Amino acid sequence: MHIVIMGCGRVGSTLARNLEARGHTTAVIDTNPDAFRRLGPGFAGITVTGMGFDRDVLVKAGIERADAFAAVSSGDNSNIISARVAREQFKIENVVARIYDPGRAEVYERLGVPTVATVPWAADQVLRRLVPAGSEPAWRDQTGEVRLDLVYAPFSWIGHRIAELEADASVRVAYLTRLGTGLIATPDTVIQEGDYLSLFMLESTAEASHAALDAGPEDH
Repeated sequence: MHIVIMGCGRVGSTLARNLEARGHTTAVIDTNPDAFRRLGPGFAGITVTGMGFDRDVLVKAGIERADAFAAVSSGDNSNIISARVAREQFKIENVVARIYDPGRAEVYERLGVPTVATVPWAADQVLRRLVPAGSEPAWRDQTGEVRLDLVYAPFSWIGHRIAELEADASVRVAYLTRLGTGLIATPDTVIQEGDYLSLFMLESTAEASHAALDAGPEDH
């Protein structure tokens, strides 16, 4: 994957190095060229000086071939604007924005921009939202047989009940996050757009489970 990151502070630089270590290519944007020193001498990605919502800057960063975009600068407004430009003008589906004000999370989620608040933030949270579903489980049990995956509800499952998803994909929904609020789902809970699902599944059937999620509900 090619991933564009806006912001080269501690969050952005850590994220860029982690992604590069996993074999992905990255481009990092920052208004301050000195910030790129945080990437270290071994960084092989692209660095672009400028604003993350400037079209020319984004093009230099390879946005037109990008698979994902992360806005993790120190400014909420800049992050949201940049994320919306990436999604709406360049049609990048996999977008995440870091925010400092958790109270804005619901507003941003309604705009279709997944957000990560600063207080609970960790680099792996952003990473798991950027890389393909199933490649970075959130947790495994000590035997390595059970894993917890965090995924956004596929569009084809919107309007369907949790019970259907669990049966078709052989998973158990532990809980879901909706508009920034955690919810304990019941079998009759109807999946909505933007729901962030926490799914327990077997390691041995994880690939099949994700394939079933992508395929959508079977006819019942």
